[in-house]
Amino acid sequence: MSFPVAAPAALPTVVVRPGEADRILSGHPWVYNGSILRLTQPAADGDLVQVKDHRQRLLGVGFYNSKSKINVRLLDTDRIEVSATFFETRIREAIAIRKRHLPKATSFRVVNAESDFLSGLIVDKYEDVLVVQTSSLGMDMRKAMITQALKKIFSPRAILERNEMSSRKFEGLPEIQGVLAGENVSDLTVNMNGLKIAVDLAGGHKTGYYLDQQVNYQSVASLAQGANVLDCFSFLGGFGLHAARAGAFRVLGLDQSEDAVKAATKNAVVNKVSDRCAFEAANVFDWFKQQTTVGPHEKIVPRYDMIILDPPSFTRNRASVPDALRGYKEIHLRALKLLKRGGTLATFCCSHHVSATMFQEVILAAAFDAHRVVRRVATYTQSPDHPVLPSIPETEYLKGFAFEVAR
Repeated sequence: MSFPVAAPAALPTVVVRPGEADRILSGHPWVYNGSILRLTQPAADGDLVQVKDHRQRLLGVGFYNSKSKINVRLLDTDRIEVSATFFETRIREAIAIRKRHLPKATSFRVVNAESDFLSGLIVDKYEDVLVVQTSSLGMDMRKAMITQALKKIFSPRAILERNEMSSRKFEGLPEIQGVLAGENVSDLTVNMNGLKIAVDLAGGHKTGYYLDQQVNYQSVASLAQGANVLDCFSFLGGFGLHAARAGAFRVLGLDQSEDAVKAATKNAVVNKVSDRCAFEAANVFDWFKQQTTVGPHEKIVPRYDMIILDPPSFTRNRASVPDALRGYKEIHLRALKLLKRGGTLATFCCSHHVSATMFQEVILAAAFDAHRVVRRVATYTQSPDHPVLPSIPETEYLKGFAFEVAR
């Protein structure tokens, strides 16, 4: 479908410096402040602008914000009119991808910002409720258009906004939470691969839950039959509950949040696996230290057949990567000491700044120090409702592996 074309004269022009166009032409939608040569006329923050190279060739159009390090977030390579119709078309295109790759999912990410050519916009679907995040000024100013499009496509019970992200301050935006349409919904039960998970849309992590692990929950659980499982950073019990349903002998989930532990315990009861699932409130690092600290003449007795590590991001920027790698190494070292020979370590990293190669190297360093040899049996990534565009490295953040202890 084609969009109405805005008159070229109506759009201020951002001209980029020589050498800056190639990255944009390859598909990356961000134009940084330092990449701009000049503006041909003043542009108000949040306005739609056109971007050209220094030879005046059109690169695309996008939202402008002088307050952000990302001065322009491109939406299209052609001149377009941004309206509710534009958003409806883009969102329907995104839904088609989800239907192709997650045909049975009823809760999933509808729009994943840059991955779906809508930089600065996230929309998550939890059954009949939608949750919106707008991390750019241009998108935030068009919440009414976005809401109109979502109502037309989904007819949802409610559309909520969870805009408490600290990143909004870099766009000059306040943190805000509220109802964009419909009723105020907080607690909701979602269907996750056939399991019932109660989520808190008002106070839960991200927009309420970790939708990006939806496929991995089942993949990891397929390795858990008959296993004594330790699920670390268990949150609402996603991995542990899937493992128990798949036939795990016993599951112990650890999470620092007492509220998360209570919710996971309830989820175990609802899904009729509470006889094999238990959740405890604990600092995972401290718990591991207690379990792996022994006297000079004592030995650690490995007792788990599977350990799952799904921690929050240890780093938010490149400067903190070395500290994050030390944290990853410590937790893997202690986990490997508690794994039986032939046991499985399923582990994840959700930081964009730590590559899959770096992550694996840390795990292998931990295995060396633990005097274990591991065999890689699976590689994981984010669910397909969080598409990865290789031309935009920022769209790929979640990576994971499953290793067997060979000896």
